[in-house]
Amino acid sequence: MHERRKSLALAAAGASAMMVLTACSGSGGGPAEGEREVTWVINSLPAAWASTNGSGSVYTVQMLSGVIPHTGVWQPDGTYEYNMDVLAEEPQVINDDLDAGPFQYSFTLHEDAVWSDGTPMTGEDLRVTAMMSASPDEGYCTTCDSRGTTNADMIDTMEVDGKTITITLKEGLSDPEWMSQFDSTSASGGFYPSHLAEENGWDVDDPDELGEFFTWLHETRPEWSGGPWMIVDGDLENQVVKEPNPEWWGDPVQLDRIIMPFNTDEGTFVNAFNNGEIDGANPAQFSEDVIAELEGVPNATVTIGEGSTWEHIDINTENEWLSDVELRRAIFTAIDRDDIANRTYGQGFPDYELKNNHIFDSNSEYYVDHITPTGQGSGDTEAALEILEEAGYELDGDTLTLDGEQVGPFRLRSTDTVVRNNSVQLIQAHLAEIGIDTTIEMTDNLGEMLVGQDYDIVEFGWSGSPYFTSSPEQFWHSESSSNFGGYSNSEVDELTEMTGTAANRDEAAEYANQAMEILVEDAYVLPLLADPNYFFVNDRVAGIEDNLYSSLRATYNIGEWSLAE
Repeated sequence: MHERRKSLALAAAGASAMMVLTACSGSGGGPAEGEREVTWVINSLPAAWASTNGSGSVYTVQMLSGVIPHTGVWQPDGTYEYNMDVLAEEPQVINDDLDAGPFQYSFTLHEDAVWSDGTPMTGEDLRVTAMMSASPDEGYCTTCDSRGTTNADMIDTMEVDGKTITITLKEGLSDPEWMSQFDSTSASGGFYPSHLAEENGWDVDDPDELGEFFTWLHETRPEWSGGPWMIVDGDLENQVVKEPNPEWWGDPVQLDRIIMPFNTDEGTFVNAFNNGEIDGANPAQFSEDVIAELEGVPNATVTIGEGSTWEHIDINTENEWLSDVELRRAIFTAIDRDDIANRTYGQGFPDYELKNNHIFDSNSEYYVDHITPTGQGSGDTEAALEILEEAGYELDGDTLTLDGEQVGPFRLRSTDTVVRNNSVQLIQAHLAEIGIDTTIEMTDNLGEMLVGQDYDIVEFGWSGSPYFTSSPEQFWHSESSSNFGGYSNSEVDELTEMTGTAANRDEAAEYANQAMEILVEDAYVLPLLADPNYFFVNDRVAGIEDNLYSSLRATYNIGEWSLAE
């Protein structure tokens, strides 16, 4: 079955890596007789044991699914549902009339909600998570490096009363997507057990000690859980094993164990599936060969749809050469997006659509085509050379020079997947047409590479949800830890801040589009297209479906997975 779906907007970070498929059970060939076990592939290495910091990725979020509690999640049909296992009632807006007072809202946790050690969940867990999600300038934490600070940075005060937290925003600010503060799309993917800080001797109201707790959460495999599952074994290099959380108060899980091996070697998927070693996956990358093979397997259900992850090409603006906006414009003009999309996806997903807006898809009421009028992504070599000539560059044979010196060469990087491998080779060929030499280098840890700014030109993906108001600030603000290429424009900074604090989504979309118009002229990020995503699952299991509106993908309802009758 082929589906075509579009998300409303996009946010969050992505990463990838390369691992060989590990043995999935003691027998190496599926679960032992009588065991209710599912093996679900995560097709990359998660970078940490928590998702809040700058290296957080969809792979970390999926690995932790069912462990970190959250307050809500976008459903496969594009609707939003609060998590009423965790919440006592739907969160409330107390005041949204700024003339009457500050914007204020509250969350109340379920009376039965407890951590796996039996400690009750309280509003304090939400308060501490919000503090760790904020930027260091807010004064809560000196070393927390959250990948998404917009919502938390708006907060003025947080009052905790048992299971309830009441949040008041700073004067004059409103948050059009306030309900996302602790849901599955937030930087933390939910919220964390604050009592573990005290047990380890850290005072959460001391900014230095909260930073130690933050680091500990990211470096330490969780022996705790606030969901239906808990991690009982594993590491960040091979796999994790989950078993039921004995303190889970919601509907009982229907499996004995879930194993999640980390593997980007898509060539192993079909054999492992046929051998009963894996039950399925929701890969972040598209593979025509794997899809074609799986569609011929009788006990496999396969779906394809336009997902929430969008591929893009970023430039390191702090590279000596690439700090020149004219060179960046020429590079983006020379790159032929349609050539990349057609050769990569044309056969398996001919309905692909190039992405001409960094935030909104073409079906959104807020959509504006920012890319096509500029000629960026057109593959127009002559236009690119004209830009360079006017800026003083010259071709010396097949080599681009400036004042007699060769421009570059540049390191062109991505993760080693079939799709990105093909893509960067095409980009290399496009840039050779304007005399720019590139060296392709793959990485098995995209998050680490991006945070370390260890590239000149890079292709990777952002993934997310229908929320959008915090995305521009996360992507492009000069002080964002997710603005990996060092882009800085004071007008864009202001507009992205205004997007996140707008009175409503309509106003936020207007500011976002204004920021994009400037961003495109500055040639920092060239969007390619929303990745088609495929999903496959063994018919022996039930309750597993893809969710293209959530970074959790098929794991969004991991507590409901079961074996088929």
